Amino acid sequence: MNQLAMQVIGQVQGVAFRAHTQRVAQGLGLTGWVRNEPDGSVQLVAEGSQAALETLVAWVERGGPPRAVVAHSPRQWGHATGAFADFVITQ
Repeated sequence: MNQLAMQVIGQVQGVAFRAHTQRVAQGLGLTGWVRNEPDGSVQLVAEGSQAALETLVAWVERGGPPRAVVAHSPRQWGHATGAFADFVITQ
């Protein structure tokens, strides 16, 4: 199991990015969280199989939900902590 931490930069707030991300992540069997940041970006941490995490990255890089515009999505990879029971939207 691996962990992905990603900051999604662009027009990603006010376009249901968090809700869509939650649905995609849960559908992939991932755990973790997604939240809006004060700078207008969206931050997420996800844990699961490498294949599922790479599928999530590909979805983000394609632009995420229909009204979002992803300009950049820096990410960090690590080992899963097992700290999450589900994939949730946080504040």
